[in-house]
Order: sequence, then structure tokens, then C-alpha cells
Amino acid sequence: MIDLYTAPTPNGHKASVTLEELGLEYTAHAVDLSKNEQKEAWFLELNPNGRIPVIVDHDVADADGVGGCGSAGGFAVFETGAIMVYLAEKAGRLLPTDVRGRSETMQWLMFQMGGVGPMMGQANVFHRYFPEKIPSVIARYQNESRRLFEVIERGLEGKEWLAADQYTIADIANFCWVRTYEWSGVSIEGLPNLDRWRRSIRSRPAVDRGLAVPVKVKNLTKDEEAAKKFAENARKSLQS
Repeated sequence: MIDLYTAPTPNGHKASVTLEELGLEYTAHAVDLSKNEQKEAWFLELNPNGRIPVIVDHDVADADGVGGCGSAGGFAVFETGAIMVYLAEKAGRLLPTDVRGRSETMQWLMFQMGGVGPMMGQANVFHRYFPEKIPSVIARYQNESRRLFEVIERGLEGKEWLAADQYTIADIANFCWVRTYEWSGVSIEGLPNLDRWRRSIRSRPAVDRGLAVPVKVKNLTKDEEAAKKFAENARKSLQS
């Protein structure tokens, strides 16, 4: 059994969508970011960095019966890329085992971890959350996010998926961020490969289930009140 400690964010969805696609049994526990539950002692024992998501695999323990980061009775894994690789290897799916296929998948996974996530995250901070609006800073992160979208567009040329001619954790990782492009204020106009890929992934039943974990979030770009509340909560967590 796996415990998932998470919140409805792109990084949280990377873990829940992966779990759903792999068909692994898990229990989701909502972490309230507006109350800084991710900074409480119990959570920091699982992830010293105080960020969601975290999984605890109760099927794995060390010789003393205790897993990593103080997770009694199980093995704790934090950092979304590490979580996704761990789960894919555990299930034997979504991560090719041949040298080339694995490398291609890891390249696109690292691309998301080091580029798409951080740039879109900063676009969100300055475009949506910070009370001061600094146009040059907002433009910087939105433009860089758009550039990274164009990289994905080129990477999908003549291909259905990003890596290894198959659907992998690399697609899941990048999709969970790209799908929020409107919230970040980034255009996908003129990117037909990316748009086709995005729609294809969104239509998968496991993805739909994963995006509803731990709770289903309203379309923030179409619900002004929900967007305001979400931004206020995000602002609180940023200040912690």
C-alpha cells in the first residue's frame, strides 16, 4: 500500500496521475497548503524540504522496519521526478528499460523538472500571486515558458509522444504543467503538435482520475471567485 500526501497542484498531479496510470493501490491524503501543513513536524519527517507531494511505500522498509525520512513502517520518497521514477520502476511500466528509451524519457523528465515547472511556477507567482505587478518580470517568465512550449512542439514533430515512441512518465510530467498554460498567462497558439498531444493525454481516463486527486479543482480561468481564493491561499504558502 502507498500513502500519497498531496495537494491539487501540477506537481501534486504528477504523482496522482502516475499512480492512476500504473494502477497501483494508494490512499490520498490532502495537505492544506493554506494552513502550511506541509511545514508541520510530521510532514517534515517525510520531506525535509516541506513540499508536496510525498509518497510512503509501506511495502518497503529497511532492516529496522523504518523507511526514509522518519516514515515509520514505510519508505518515503519526495521530489516529483524521483517519485515518478520510483513508481514506474516499481510497476515496471511507463519507463523503458532499454538504454536509449530510458535516456530519452529521463531527458524529457529533467527538461520538465529544470525548465517547464520552474518557469511556469515563477510566471504564476508574478502573474497571479504577488500583489505587486512588475510587467518586465511577468514577461520574462511567460516568454521563457512559451519558449519551452516551442521546444516541446519541436520534440513532438512526427511523433505521438515525447520519448521512446511510447507514453511515459515524461509525457505525464510535462502535461501536468502545460495543461495550466492559461493560468500562467502563456499562449499555445501556433503549436499544433503540443495541442494535439495535450488533448490526447487529457482524454485518458487515468489522467482524468488523477487530476481529481485529492480534490477536483474548478477551472480557475473561468471562475473569478475560485481564482481569487486560490491565489490568496497560494500567496500565504509563498510567504512561509
